[in-house]
Amino acid sequence: MNIVLYQPEIPYNTGNIGRSCVLTNTTLHLIKPLGFSLDEKQVRRAGMDYWHLVDLKIWESFEEFLEANRNIRLFYATTKTKQKYSDVKYEENDFIMFGPESRGIPEEILNTNPERCITIPMIPMGRSLNLSNSAVIILYEAYRQLGFNF
Repeated sequence: MNIVLYQPEIPYNTGNIGRSCVLTNTTLHLIKPLGFSLDEKQVRRAGMDYWHLVDLKIWESFEEFLEANRNIRLFYATTKTKQKYSDVKYEENDFIMFGPESRGIPEEILNTNPERCITIPMIPMGRSLNLSNSAVIILYEAYRQLGFNF
C-alpha cells in the first residue's frame, strides 16, 4: 500500500503517519511544498524511533508524482464525496492520497477522477477528522480487506 500526503502542513501528523506506515509496511509519499522541514524534531518526535525506517519518497510536484507512477490506482480522501472509504475494494498496491490539513485536495485534482474520491462518514458538525487519524482509518480498512497481509 501507499499513502500520499499532498502538501502536508503539520509535522506531527506526518510523523504519526510515517510511524503507521513503518508498522504496516506501507510506502509514504510526500508531495512538495511541505509546510515544515523533515529535519524538524516534531516530525521525528511524532515518528518516534521509527522515522528513520520510513519507506519515504519525496516528490517536487503532483505532476512529477503522476509521471513517475503511471497506471496506478489512486484514491482521493476528501469530504467532498458521498462514496465511503469502506465501499471500495482495495488492491495490494493502491495509493491513497490526503490533502493539506487546512484545505484538503484541490478540487481540480478531485474532478479528474470523481469515482476515486472516498470519504469517512461523520456528523456535519466539524470540517474533518484529523489527518493522521483519517490516514490510519482508511489504511487499516484496506489492509483488513487484504487479510492484514503486510
